[in-house]
Amino acid sequence: MTAKLQLRIIVGILLFVGVGLTAFKHLELGFPLLPGTKETVWTAEAHVSFRATGEPVRVTLSLPVNTNNLLVVDHSTAGRGFGFHIEEEGRARKGVWQTRNPSGEYSLYYRARVYRGGLPDLINALDAPASPEKPVFSQAEGESADSILAEAYEFSADNEGLALRLVQSLTAQEPTPAVLALIGENPSRHVRVNAALRLMHSAGIPAERVRGILLEERKNSSRLTDLLAIWNGEGWHVIDFDNAQVGLPELFLPWQFGGDALYEIEGGVDSSIRFSVIADQISGRHAAVTYNTEIGSSLIDFSILSLPVEAQNAFATLLLIPIGALVVVVLRNIVGLRTSGTFMPILIALVFVQTELLTGLVLFLIVVSSGLVIRGYLTSLNLLLVPRIAAVLVVVITLYIALSVIGFRLGISEALSVTFFPMIIISWTIERMSVLVEEEGMKEVFLQGGGSLLTAVIAYLVMTNRYISYWTFEFPELLLVGLAIILVIGQYTGYRLSELRRFEPLARKD
Repeated sequence: MTAKLQLRIIVGILLFVGVGLTAFKHLELGFPLLPGTKETVWTAEAHVSFRATGEPVRVTLSLPVNTNNLLVVDHSTAGRGFGFHIEEEGRARKGVWQTRNPSGEYSLYYRARVYRGGLPDLINALDAPASPEKPVFSQAEGESADSILAEAYEFSADNEGLALRLVQSLTAQEPTPAVLALIGENPSRHVRVNAALRLMHSAGIPAERVRGILLEERKNSSRLTDLLAIWNGEGWHVIDFDNAQVGLPELFLPWQFGGDALYEIEGGVDSSIRFSVIADQISGRHAAVTYNTEIGSSLIDFSILSLPVEAQNAFATLLLIPIGALVVVVLRNIVGLRTSGTFMPILIALVFVQTELLTGLVLFLIVVSSGLVIRGYLTSLNLLLVPRIAAVLVVVITLYIALSVIGFRLGISEALSVTFFPMIIISWTIERMSVLVEEEGMKEVFLQGGGSLLTAVIAYLVMTNRYISYWTFEFPELLLVGLAIILVIGQYTGYRLSELRRFEPLARKD
């Protein structure tokens, strides 16, 4: 296998893995591709109020469950003088408040933080039910129920189709006489759902009521909405009465399933419950991290995002270095810029990231210029190489201290940023430029020094770009794409852009 073929295979693998992981994180894990993307998060609150009778109080409230569209991430409660815990009953969860010596009026609050995106539908995964008990109808109701069921059987093929046909009949704008006899005129949604439940049970088909709230932008008072859940032999399917379609509405948060009470109070009277919803806009990145942490995504557990914040900040800077390297490779191998050292411009760019561009340029020029003057004097002392570089290093550090102290005394706080400069690299750069002056002359120093500063400035602009810095941290797998580009450029042997002017006379002659 030739080296060129091996390189193509490696580049293909790097591109596939880098782009594939990025697409997976965006499409499956919900990480936004653009910085500043906002996601809607809802806070749903249940408010239970009652009057204590002087006996020990126990308040039980059904808690919301996850759907395939919504995920309850965390919760909080409030209730003066009450203890709170959660009880698991099968797949159902209930919140319980308790106290021994109550008196007067009480208000208890349960708040749930709800994110978009969820787990597999828990309602559909509930266990198979027992056969329902036949409801008792009056003679007139029984005749109406038989008529409605007969018509529904005729236009359906299975339990789901039967339920859909019943919902259509019960919600029709011009109901039949049999429907009017069963539910009356202008019935509420609650009455219609009750009628559907009785008809399904009469047909021997398991069915339950699903109660919940619709998450809207802002509602101080949200009413419970009733839906119908039917057993089709394999799982529970929910039917929406608003449009007679199978499936939970997208923003419907189930709060109660089945015949259990929504809430129960022992030791209290005159109770009531109210629901309210408020929507917040939060960072899409924060929403994705919270959601994937809640569902236990292994990609989050073994990523930079699982590290302490201090370590994350360090990696946020380190991940910019490969971007600077890519800029250097493009400018040197494609454009043809000449720099002092291969990757010294990257280090200078990192300094600019810490000090801001203008401040970094001024400080760099001051330190390097002063260092070159002092290095020229040290040359006249005929020092050996290593002691000379060590002496330059000491001089550079002394310059750092002097600039910081003088700038601080003059009220120039930017002068303190000089401490971010890599002292060893600056010392070696001064040494290399001094050698260039002796061997090639000042012209070569200006060419390489100017090329280094121009490369550092371009690298700084790229590394501090809002989108680049976001992508490198949130999608570090994109660095594999950068590596693939570097490998491709590594085999480029054509003319550089700076050489076009050199050969322009030949092209003009032709």
